Amino acid sequence: MAEPKKLLIITYYWPPAGGPGVQRWLKFVKYLPDYHIQPIVYIPENPTYPIVDSDLESEVSEKAIILKNKIFEPYGLASLFGKNKTRKISSGIIPNQKKQTLLEKFLLWIRGNIFIPDARCFWVNPSVKFLKKYIQENNIDTVVTSGPPHSLHLIGLQLKKELGLHWLADFRDPWTTIGYHKALKLSSYAEKKHKALEQEVLTTADTIIVTSKTTKAEFEAITQRPIAVITNGYDTENIVRQPLDEKFTLAHIGSFLSERNPRILWKALKELTKEHPDFRKDFQLKLIGAVSREVLDTIAEFKLDEFVMNLGYISHSEAVAHQRKSQVLLLIEIDSEDTKSIIPGKLFEYLVSERPIVAIGPEGSDFAEIITTTNTGVFFTYDEKERLKDVLLKYYQEYQKQNLKVHAVGLQQYSRKSLTEKLSKLVTRNS
Repeated sequence: MAEPKKLLIITYYWPPAGGPGVQRWLKFVKYLPDYHIQPIVYIPENPTYPIVDSDLESEVSEKAIILKNKIFEPYGLASLFGKNKTRKISSGIIPNQKKQTLLEKFLLWIRGNIFIPDARCFWVNPSVKFLKKYIQENNIDTVVTSGPPHSLHLIGLQLKKELGLHWLADFRDPWTTIGYHKALKLSSYAEKKHKALEQEVLTTADTIIVTSKTTKAEFEAITQRPIAVITNGYDTENIVRQPLDEKFTLAHIGSFLSERNPRILWKALKELTKEHPDFRKDFQLKLIGAVSREVLDTIAEFKLDEFVMNLGYISHSEAVAHQRKSQVLLLIEIDSEDTKSIIPGKLFEYLVSERPIVAIGPEGSDFAEIITTTNTGVFFTYDEKERLKDVLLKYYQEYQKQNLKVHAVGLQQYSRKSLTEKLSKLVTRNS
């Protein structure tokens, strides 16, 4: 039998990093050997991860070859000015523009205008030097870069130019159209530089991989290169089945950013707690993950803080357990044209949790179509408060009858193994 095809994977997020960014390639690497592909994963030796989940280290495939190289991260220096603020900004939690301190404004300006495309830009040249030697010594002809951070695509760009290898650029999120990009206080020079780098990557990579149809359409306006949509997905989780929460729990899992603050939800819940004594007695709001101060303040404004269980960041396995025992799962996206393409990674774990999803986002969101076609919940725009209230009450009444459940369809296409098979065909296409 022929030797497995070698695939060099350049990624920043890798265990013990926590959060959604690490899951995509951790799972691809798990299944690539099943398709006769040897994954070689290149990661920073001394990264500054805003979230750590050591449990994920046990999920790294024994068949993967791991390469490490030192990285200089300016976030380490910036933390001298304000460790907590720096960690939040590096994890994507941008403070409300009206409430930003001078230090926060300064850190955002530095992030957007000095570190282009991002603060991992200092890893590009050392990585190219390190990897060129490794690629040539090990006869590797295919490389994939995963961003954000989009600096990693610049590593792929340079390797493509110097070695002419086959390069796939994987965009877990968009580049210049991502929601927080406008908050970085970009100068006109910085804005042009970001767009120029984005265009060079998109027009040089052999194949572009994106996670949504909307991002594909955006990129098709920039490049003629082939673009494949490979969403995130769900994996088989060894989670012991637990009884459902006794309370009527609405659980939000993941970062709850200031811009994702759904006032229609808080208003609907406030009215339900006032109008229905039983609902008030049974209701609980579970917040799991980083939650912005603005979101907590708004919950208090609507006098809902007494119903909150704020668990903060917990391990991925604990989060999955909460997904499966909560009564209803909340999925909130920023109400903006720029976020229609965002499909949160947790959606796919939500899909197989067997719990109904209440999703709120901009009209035309890609994830709305997934929820609708899989029959796993209900999607609302930000101006559908009454309809949202009606559905929450309906779910509560089904909970009272112990009959709150979903009947999902068509989920297999989103399994990690199925998605890896799709990736493997792109990797071997030019072999």
